[in-house]
Amino acid sequence: MENEIRMYQYMVDFNLPQQMNREFMELIPLQREMVNRYFMEQRLFSYTLSKDRKKLWATFIAENESDVIEMVDAFPLTCFMEYEIHPLLFNELVKIGMPSISLN
Repeated sequence: MENEIRMYQYMVDFNLPQQMNREFMELIPLQREMVNRYFMEQRLFSYTLSKDRKKLWATFIAENESDVIEMVDAFPLTCFMEYEIHPLLFNELVKIGMPSISLN
């Protein structure tokens, strides 16, 4: 199909600030709202914070890198962080927990 939209995954590697000031901390709830919105819209695949709170990784689903930049720049905390975007060939996850239920 000629007009088929192809979606790709992009890993965004964020470096968090060494000192998180009051302004940063106050924006965390707004950041969380945006993250939840992207999950609901299926534009965000994963969102991970390192234990030492120095790194944040997010996997976006988008048509191209420009779309990813637009989403990342919409995050309230982006102005405090440096980031790099990495196009992914694949990203596999293992589901742990209860098996899915079949109604058959």
